[in-house]
Amino acid sequence: MLRGVNRVVLGLAGVVLVCVGGAVLAAGAGLSVPSWWPWDGRDDVLLSTADRERYRDESWWWPAVIGGLAIVVLLALWLLLAQFRRARLTEVLVDSGDGEGALVRGRALEGVLAGEAESLEGVDRARVTLRGRRAEPEVRIRLQLEPYASPAHTLSRLSDEALAHARDSAGLAVLPAEARLTASKHGARRVT
Repeated sequence: MLRGVNRVVLGLAGVVLVCVGGAVLAAGAGLSVPSWWPWDGRDDVLLSTADRERYRDESWWWPAVIGGLAIVVLLALWLLLAQFRRARLTEVLVDSGDGEGALVRGRALEGVLAGEAESLEGVDRARVTLRGRRAEPEVRIRLQLEPYASPAHTLSRLSDEALAHARDSAGLAVLPAEARLTASKHGARRVT
């Protein structure tokens, strides 16, 4: 949900900036703008001559302006590239023994890992996410444990069984994993 909100806010900010910039360009080109717009003619300027020349003679002014604009451009590019980054791994390269390899859908491997993790004693629910590169995947597992489950026992079985099976079946030398455990909520027992 947070990613959706992030994209909506970025989209709205982009639309506002494009509209304001377009209106400033329209006013500068002599096109018609609304009557409430502060700059309405070719001779109007965004910064007056006094504002533009106020710091011109200072030695720090131009490096500060160029540095600030460079930081803004780098942040904008970083945000743009971050929108295209995938949080999940879509496919995993499996060593098939013929030298070329085979591709397995990431969602399929996630589903198998989650199913095997949920079959462990004391696990109520499991969510699995694959990350990293397709030749070197990483696993992030969230386990919701039953109230009676032993976290140490569950982690050792997860490592020895579910993750070992996934690592062996994909032909990987290592399969790094991060597990986050939470306890499921339960009502208090009543004694009569």
